[in-house]
Amino acid sequence: MVMLLEWWSGTDCTLYTDPESYHKYGKENAIVILNHNFEIDFLCGWNFCERFGVLGSSKVLAKKELSYMPIIGWMWYFLEIVFCKRKWEEDRKTVMQKLLNLRDYPENFWFLIHCEGTRFTEQKHQISMQVAEDKGLPKLKYHLLPRTKGFAVTVQCLRNVVSAVYDSTLNFRNNENPTLLGVLNGKKYHADLYVRRIPLEEVPEDEQECSTWLHKLYQEKDAFQEKYYQTGTYPAVPIVPPRRPWTLLNWLFWALLLLYPLFKLLINMINSGSSLTLASFAFVIVMASVGVRWMIGVTEIDKGSTYGNNDNKEKQK
Repeated sequence: MVMLLEWWSGTDCTLYTDPESYHKYGKENAIVILNHNFEIDFLCGWNFCERFGVLGSSKVLAKKELSYMPIIGWMWYFLEIVFCKRKWEEDRKTVMQKLLNLRDYPENFWFLIHCEGTRFTEQKHQISMQVAEDKGLPKLKYHLLPRTKGFAVTVQCLRNVVSAVYDSTLNFRNNENPTLLGVLNGKKYHADLYVRRIPLEEVPEDEQECSTWLHKLYQEKDAFQEKYYQTGTYPAVPIVPPRRPWTLLNWLFWALLLLYPLFKLLINMINSGSSLTLASFAFVIVMASVGVRWMIGVTEIDKGSTYGNNDNKEKQK
């Protein structure tokens, strides 16, 4: 998927950051906080990991439903991705155990987390800001309220192992509305990613203080987004990390390894002249196409989960 973004669609990814922090990326463990406004924001997060050589060891806090996705979900399961049902009473013990396992991870890793819990939509934003008003929290313009418990537990479990928090704010130029389907169609986008390196020592240990810290962070992220919409840039030095060939080489290797026998099988099936065989092959192709389209649908904002509307539902009961 990163190959599709970098090499197929040719999407440009410009990193805005402090040059001093830039030289530490990929050389330390980190918690990466990502905003959740776009259909391919997770893919840009992976691209960030790949540019600094930690894609293979990057971890994600993801919803449990993704673990059931064919191939990708199964692969994530074996890569020690942390899945949650988004019901904290059930998730806390499982998430903590998975995070504690990372303390012994033998390579530098980045743990990616979307603290908002779900993608930004106008409806979810209205509900989120109503919750903010009810709880006396500062309102946000471009983000949903962060879900603080998962972040606080992540910091608690990975303290003294992780060196820093990378606060990452993503946007796209010219009001582009990127989609995974657009990437598959080869459409080129222009992403700008602003990253601040914050030493983990600056994040409070107390859960309530950590929650307050995270809310303040999102107020700052909101201000950065406001600045970007006004000026088209972020307050840092623009750097384009070099594109590495490994995702392309990896894709070419597996494509050649798998497509040759599949192509040979197809030729043999056509030569067989069996109507049943050809019909079975056509059925498999159709089902594969439907499956791919379903997986793409998981990324589409207008078909996203209802998570984030729960507070409103509870008020209506």
